[in-house]
Amino acid sequence: MRKLIALSIIVGCSASVPLIYQTKPELFQALVRDQLSSAKEVEAEQDTLLAAARVPVREQKQLTGRRVEVPMDSRGHFLAEFKINGRRTTAMIDTGATLVAFNETTARRLGIQLSPSEFRYQVNTANGTVSAASAKIDSLQIGRIHVEDVDALVLEDKALSATLIGMSFLNRLQKFRVENGAMLLEQ
Repeated sequence: MRKLIALSIIVGCSASVPLIYQTKPELFQALVRDQLSSAKEVEAEQDTLLAAARVPVREQKQLTGRRVEVPMDSRGHFLAEFKINGRRTTAMIDTGATLVAFNETTARRLGIQLSPSEFRYQVNTANGTVSAASAKIDSLQIGRIHVEDVDALVLEDKALSATLIGMSFLNRLQKFRVENGAMLLEQ
């Protein structure tokens, strides 16, 4: 019965939208404009906070052997699909990061459980000084490239919104280089 009443209310409201538009189009347009502008403000703020996570990943090229080519995006970043502990995640290759780094929420999703007492390190980031914990990734994979036992750093959620693939992974490869607008990884 509750579902039927809720459905009736939804249908009634939906039917009244055209009537409001026909009788007072300027009021309807003002309401829509206000909602769109506030939604755009919220979206712009989220874009600033989650820029790396929201950029679509251009398809990486699987080359012969254990080589992968990751194209540069429009911002000059190298984003790709990785498998960390068997779970897919989008990450940015960051040659300036000493370790692979991700936030607490991502760590839990990847099967890495940490207690609050393990966040004993203080790390300086672009977002200020934050607490961090060290972790070990069982396996990190991109294409046919597969590395085990990779050192990682887990930061507080507020400090990091994207997963960074740092030198603790890259140094385990035979080579990596930027060439013709793409990063070539080779194991």
